[in-house]
Amino acid sequence: QLKRQCDQKLLVRVKTACAPCSSNLESRCPAGYSRVTNGTGIPDCRYYLETPAHTLAFPGCRHHCVRELRQPECCQGHWGPECRGE
Repeated sequence: QLKRQCDQKLLVRVKTACAPCSSNLESRCPAGYSRVTNGTGIPDCRYYLETPAHTLAFPGCRHHCVRELRQPECCQGHWGPECRGE
């Protein structure tokens, strides 16, 4: 039996919003995504606090999240309806 459909795996990566590192332990990824960073996350961003006179920037942390998606694709030599055979 020949395989006609060769789905491709896509890895979608997102980052959470930047937050104070000390309060970033509980930061959650969007629904369907898995967190790939531990603890407080990666200290590679800045978050901002607005005061009446200034906008202050502070170093912060964020988490990296991934989700695996399947993209339907036909195997070489197959296309259209023939791809979705048994």
